[in-house]
Amino acid sequence: MSTNLGEAQPELAKRRILTPADLGCLESYCIAIGRIRELELLLRVGMDPKLCRMQDKAMGTARQLAAELGLTPVSRSRPAVRDNDDQDDDENPFNIV
Repeated sequence: MSTNLGEAQPELAKRRILTPADLGCLESYCIAIGRIRELELLLRVGMDPKLCRMQDKAMGTARQLAAELGLTPVSRSRPAVRDNDDQDDDENPFNIV
């Protein structure tokens, strides 16, 4: 799973697998990763079982979303499905199908 938010979108764009329907999933993935990082900072100040549970849940969510987006080793090994290869990349900088 990519843990660097700056790496997820370019990786998806490079593989040309994003569609407009995927943007909500990508947004949720970014939110989950952000939540993990925020909770990590709070946990460095002091251990709190409630924060640990929240972080664990966010990690599970991020892992599921990463798999859906093709950001895990197993999901990357699956073939990608694309309907339209004729789009001009200049008009579509994020390679969204």
